[in-house]
Amino acid sequence: MIIGVTTYRVAEAAALLGVSDDTLRRWVEAGRLTATSEGGRTVVPGPELAALAESLADHPDREQTRASSVSARNRLAGIVTRVVRDRVMAQVEMVCGPYRMVSLMSAEAADELGLEPGVRAIASVKSTNVVVERP
Repeated sequence: MIIGVTTYRVAEAAALLGVSDDTLRRWVEAGRLTATSEGGRTVVPGPELAALAESLADHPDREQTRASSVSARNRLAGIVTRVVRDRVMAQVEMVCGPYRMVSLMSAEAADELGLEPGVRAIASVKSTNVVVERP
């Protein structure tokens, strides 16, 4: 284990990606994702999970994950995939199941929340307009 790096158990990582535990284990076995043992449990490093989440966000099969079969509500659990900061503002990108979310906030807020690639976070969405579409 690398000190200071967030890690996720297989079930947590699978839930963040919107896939089954078995799918995540197959990805580990196939070398698509690295896992290590931590205290007798299999864990995935957060930055590596974030990189995979980012690559899956635009994958055409992404719509077939179990997360797409439930209604997205106002709070979406996910993983931070990218943070771009300047002196005043930060752009935070997340993957929440099959959804890619982007938030603009103060750099100070991003620092206080400890937002970095691989960190678990919740995107809370508030909107006056919601568009509903059917495939």
